[in-house]
Amino acid sequence: MEESTRLGYCIVAGSFVAFQFFFSAVSPQLSLALSRHYCSLTTVKKCEWNSRCVSTLHALIVGLFCLYILFFDGAINANPICRGVLPYFANFRLLSELSTPFVNLRWFFDTVGQPRSSWFVLANGLAMTVVFFLVRIAVIPSYYARVLAWYGTPEYARLGLAVQVAWIVPSLALEVLNLVWMYKIVRGFYRAFCRPRERKSACGHGD
Repeated sequence: MEESTRLGYCIVAGSFVAFQFFFSAVSPQLSLALSRHYCSLTTVKKCEWNSRCVSTLHALIVGLFCLYILFFDGAINANPICRGVLPYFANFRLLSELSTPFVNLRWFFDTVGQPRSSWFVLANGLAMTVVFFLVRIAVIPSYYARVLAWYGTPEYARLGLAVQVAWIVPSLALEVLNLVWMYKIVRGFYRAFCRPRERKSACGHGD
């Protein structure tokens, strides 16, 4: 077994053990300390709560690694197709994990009954909207500019038709989903932030 393969197996096994420990031991204790509502949750809700804690931790780790690779890994940026299979483009896609903590935090607020008109929820909603746009929508032009730059090159041809299709088609489908989600997030934030103020203004004029 090659050294790199052995290292890969060790990383997978170590990650599984670490995140399972966080799910089973760390998250329940931390959640009890931070929120009195955790005790009153059903078993199913507690399981989802702990899963989202793990998801948030995982997203932060992956997102920070992706940012480091994007800005400081010269080898991957120099040849985004080879050295593995499409490492640059896979890393670019994983940047979307940076929006996950805000999505999870929104679920936590809803679960504990925090009003959607509260400043905590509105601030998180604004942050979620901005980060989601930056890591999923704003990057679309630069992503496909890089795709077009390498389209038709010998490295691209060596990928083979199956990999090319598996790369391009899901990417385009994901852009459609991201645009739909972006629309729903903006609409939801508008309803939570702007409409209550519009109603108050209307009531004020009525008085």
